[in-house]
Amino acid sequence: MIEIKNISKSYKDKTALSDVCFSFSEGEIIALLGVNGAGKSTLMKILTGILTPDEGTVNIYGHNIERETIEAKRITGYLSEDNPLYEDMYVMEYLTYVANIYGTEKQRIKETIKETGLEKEYKKKINTLSRGNKQRVGIAQSILHNPKFIILDEPHTGLDPNQRGNLNAVLKAISQDKILLFSTHILQDVKDTCNRFIFINDGKIIADDCVENIHTIEKLFQSLANENNCR
Repeated sequence: MIEIKNISKSYKDKTALSDVCFSFSEGEIIALLGVNGAGKSTLMKILTGILTPDEGTVNIYGHNIERETIEAKRITGYLSEDNPLYEDMYVMEYLTYVANIYGTEKQRIKETIKETGLEKEYKKKINTLSRGNKQRVGIAQSILHNPKFIILDEPHTGLDPNQRGNLNAVLKAISQDKILLFSTHILQDVKDTCNRFIFINDGKIIADDCVENIHTIEKLFQSLANENNCR
C-alpha cells in the first residue's frame, strides 16, 4: 500500500504540487497524466525520495519516505525520463553493477533479463542498442532488486508503435504482485496497460478514475489544449 497525504511543493514563486492526496494498492498499474509542467515529474521525485515535499507525508508500504528513506528506497524502483545508462558498459556488466549496489543475488539478474526480453541483447554494449532495448535496460535496472513499487517517468518516449507494444507487454508482466506508476502522454498505452489513471493539472489532481472511463482523459486533454490555444 502506498499512501500520499496532503503533498505540496513550491519552487520560489511557482507551486508545483498543491495538497495532493491518493493511495495505491498492490496489483494496480496507474497512469500519471497531465500536460508538460503539470507537476508529474515533481510528484514522482517526491515518491522516490529525491525531492522533499514542503508539506505532507508519503508512506511506502508503511515506511515514511522522510524518516525511513533507505527502507522505502529498498522497495522502490525508478526510471527517470532521460533513462541515464552507462553506455560504454555491456548490458550484463551494467546489470551486475546495479545488482551489487542493492546486494541482489546473481540469479536475479538472469530472471530480470528474461522478464524484460533482453535474452538476445545482454552480451551487447548498451551504446549499440536500439532506443527500445535501451528502455528495456532502464526498466531492468529499476526492477532488478524486485521492488514492490515501480515508478517510470515517460518510459514510452521515442518508441515506435511496435516497441511501445512490446514495452507494454513487459510492464503488464512485471506488475502482477507490485504497484506500477508511469507517466505518459500516449492514451493508447493507458488503454492497453493500465487499470487506473490520475490526471494532474497545475499541481492539483483533477481526475482519479478507472481506465474504463478513458473518455474523461480525452476530454481533459482537449479542454486544456483549447485553453492553451486561447492564451
